[in-house]
Amino acid sequence: MRDVLDRLVTWWEAGESVAVGTVVATFESAPRPPGAVMLVGPGLEAVGSVSGGCVEGAVYQLGEEILESGEPVLQRYGVSDESAFAVGLTCGGILDVFVEKVDRQSFPELGEVAADIAEGRPVAVATVVAHPNPAILGRRLIIRPDPGGEERGASGSLGSDRADDAVVDDARGLLASGRTETLEYGPDGQRRGEGMRVFVSSYAPVPRLLVFGAIDFAAAVARLGSFLGYRVTVCDARAVFATASRFPFADEVIVDWPHRYLAGESEAGRIDDRTVICVLTHDPKFDVPLLEVALRLPQVAYIGAMGSRRTHDDRLKRLREAGLTEAEIARLASPIGLDLGARTPEETAVSIAAEIIAQRWGGAGQRLSAAAGPIHH
Repeated sequence: MRDVLDRLVTWWEAGESVAVGTVVATFESAPRPPGAVMLVGPGLEAVGSVSGGCVEGAVYQLGEEILESGEPVLQRYGVSDESAFAVGLTCGGILDVFVEKVDRQSFPELGEVAADIAEGRPVAVATVVAHPNPAILGRRLIIRPDPGGEERGASGSLGSDRADDAVVDDARGLLASGRTETLEYGPDGQRRGEGMRVFVSSYAPVPRLLVFGAIDFAAAVARLGSFLGYRVTVCDARAVFATASRFPFADEVIVDWPHRYLAGESEAGRIDDRTVICVLTHDPKFDVPLLEVALRLPQVAYIGAMGSRRTHDDRLKRLREAGLTEAEIARLASPIGLDLGARTPEETAVSIAAEIIAQRWGGAGQRLSAAAGPIHH
């Protein structure tokens, strides 16, 4: 949704109606993840993608129909359908796409949701995508983190207090971890039951990539991290090297001792289980104190450190002398990156990014042509 949100909000503010097709579930080797969105605009413009090209034509046609009827539809596309080859989804995947008409009347909270996303405030949108009662389809709840008071921290309704309470509780858990998925309940929100499917789209703050060491490799890692959707911070204690002009793709460049900066960010609650830490200093006076802090953080997605095999062995010795346990040290990816034979800073950045992606999604890092089974983990 993020990639089409500005266009959607522009039409919404102008009072126009837009057909919004959202991938709400995928099975097997589907090309796009849940949350991928395609718009059919008021002038029948197509914006975004739900399948990387496979079923866009079919979704576009359905969007045209829904702009006329106003009735939302949950449609499944895939090899299980007789029309699989007709719509082009020949990759073997299956995806469920919920197509609805969005305007000021059907989604009055869209402006507030867009503002939350733009400002980095966590917010989730829970939409009923299947229900025995057609009148419930498309109903929405807007959910924010627990305010800690008597208020529920949610607006809208799915039709009953029981359903609202169940979905708010579950959606808040998804929001805390930045996950987007479809939940299933009984028609009135019963925990054990089926009939009502609710798609929860979570918009947590953009995950962070912290790059320590203002070197040429850091500039390449910052550029690739930005491309992958991270909020990139470059930190180095040497002001002469840590300048914004040297790191144009970083969101911020910090002059501070790396270990002190990381400890401060952790104490401020700005480090979470999606944070990626790349230590590129390969200088013991910087990286050992920094890794002492990093490896003791309760939750981060990835910690990698650059250096040769000799540097790595020396680093491990120093970390053990500093009192780190073997379990803590085992969290460290060092030498950093996958074995791609990289030489240049740009190639090295690709190898680092590849390792981060593989760890995030459970990939083995081998050539797909040499493996069997599903492509997507």
